[in-house]
Amino acid sequence: MENKAFSRRKFLGTTALGAAGVIGVAGLASCASESLDLTIIAPLKRAVDGKPIKAGLIGCGGRGTGAAMNFLNSGDNLELVAIADVFDDKILKFRKKLKKDKGIELADEKCFVGFDAYQKLLEEDLNYVILATPPHFRPEHFEAAVKARKNVFMEKPVAVDPVGARRIMVAGKQAESLGLSVVAGTQRRHQWNYLSIYEYVKAGAIGDIVSANAYWNGGKLWHVNPKAGWSEMEAMLRNWVNWTWMSGDHIVEQHVHNLDVINWFKGAHPVKAVGFGSRQRRITGDQFDNFSVDFVYEDGMHMHSMCRQFNGATNNVSEYIRGTKGYTKGNDGIYLYDGTTVFENENPWSQDEEVKAAIAEKYNSPYDQEHIDLITAIRKGEQINEAENVAAATLTGIMGRISAYTGKETTWDEMMNSDLHYKPEVYHMGNVEGVSKEIPVPGVAAAE
Repeated sequence: MENKAFSRRKFLGTTALGAAGVIGVAGLASCASESLDLTIIAPLKRAVDGKPIKAGLIGCGGRGTGAAMNFLNSGDNLELVAIADVFDDKILKFRKKLKKDKGIELADEKCFVGFDAYQKLLEEDLNYVILATPPHFRPEHFEAAVKARKNVFMEKPVAVDPVGARRIMVAGKQAESLGLSVVAGTQRRHQWNYLSIYEYVKAGAIGDIVSANAYWNGGKLWHVNPKAGWSEMEAMLRNWVNWTWMSGDHIVEQHVHNLDVINWFKGAHPVKAVGFGSRQRRITGDQFDNFSVDFVYEDGMHMHSMCRQFNGATNNVSEYIRGTKGYTKGNDGIYLYDGTTVFENENPWSQDEEVKAAIAEKYNSPYDQEHIDLITAIRKGEQINEAENVAAATLTGIMGRISAYTGKETTWDEMMNSDLHYKPEVYHMGNVEGVSKEIPVPGVAAAE
């Protein structure tokens, strides 16, 4: 029988591209403590007013159109001036939604279609770009947006392979030198309950962090079966969340949120990973539907990562961070081992209508808050740049995925030197050549 085991060489490569390590971003929060040295600032309900912000949207799928609406909800003097997508039906659908929900009518000449649509959009008179295509395209689009001197909101994850993650890091440094602001769609960094807990942890409320767990165990997302007349490229694009070269697999595409929280609170990224996974229920694409990965940080701390996408099993989307004095789940409270509750957030999942109404009155959706914070930074000249943070979280997921695909330990240094780059030979609505379409099989068969 043919050995389909996936080798480390196939997934790591040997080139010597490099980039800097992860950097931290300070948090905001919602209340204060008398016993700890911390300052907690309430998040803004709306972006500060100021100069006009003219935005363009690249990627008119569900998350892209949602992000555009979040942008328009975020303050005054905001305008969506151009949109781009590889499919004209996505453009048409969003134009109808804009007219119905916001009374905005975009002219035909401000709507761009095709693989080069992003280039045409970036030539428009705008100063804010929303990047929301499938993650495969993010590095190229981000580099082009920075070169065009645009402030950027980009959805997570920001790459599907090590080369792409490093491209984001480099372009992020270029954005910083040009005075541009960049915010990523890892919205927990802009979410009121996470921000308050972060300030407590940073102030030492749970002591030194000694271990962590990250979970995204949930149900199946979605898939799209190919239709008659679709090329292989069109079928993959419309079903992108199930193909590794498009999405990075769900440990990267979805679980990046939880991995980013641990990196954020720890102030570092893991240096190695050993993991496993399998494919139990997924019916399209080439991905796994479950992963379990042991990540190790430079100081020896372990984080266990667990993620799953199939129905009919126990769900859990959360983080758990344990310190020398106590622990937190990342968004709910600070608890000491003697039973003391140092701080506890209001329950955002409360079914009590009064509690839900009070929370909604005080705090925005984090999807809106991301844009409020970015717009405010631009208008106040207080640069914010999350490119390296989100690239490090993305690369953490990629490192775990590669370990699970191969069954071997994988290191951060290997990620920073790998030439793995998922890139088709040509971008066209035809056959897709030059990227793997096989389902990974880790390890070596017993008979061998």
